[in-house]
Amino acid sequence: MAQRVVEDGLRAEYFELPPDIRRVVEELEAEVRHCLLPMTRGLARYEQLVVKSRVKECESAIYALRRDLHEGRTFDQDRSEAYTLKNLTDLAGVRVLLFPRNHVARANQELRRRFPLWTPDPIREYHEGPMLAEAYYGYCDASEIIRGEIQIVPM
Repeated sequence: MAQRVVEDGLRAEYFELPPDIRRVVEELEAEVRHCLLPMTRGLARYEQLVVKSRVKECESAIYALRRDLHEGRTFDQDRSEAYTLKNLTDLAGVRVLLFPRNHVARANQELRRRFPLWTPDPIREYHEGPMLAEAYYGYCDASEIIRGEIQIVPM
């Protein structure tokens, strides 16, 4: 039976991170809601702005790290120290869902003003396809080791 040293090490690392991840999620959600409050108050009855937060599950985080590998999507068991979940940009995430879609640009503008140094990472259907959602990631005051991600998505 093959050893799964890397995966086991990543699982152990994951279970040390929840306090930082939770702080990032809570701070991001609060800041996003606060930033978009004027917009929320101005929506018509049929329009919606929903803010959801999430923490990436352990196995999903390991899969995401593996998916980003260029070496056949397998971990090199001899280099287990080279892998860390702290490299993921979306362990903590906030998604802003908007209806109708014409509000996406305004929400993006407001949030980019609040998070100007965060790295853009738009979500596309395929590599050069049309953009499905605005997204960016970076560090907030809640943690120096966990990055958060914000997605702005039409409903």
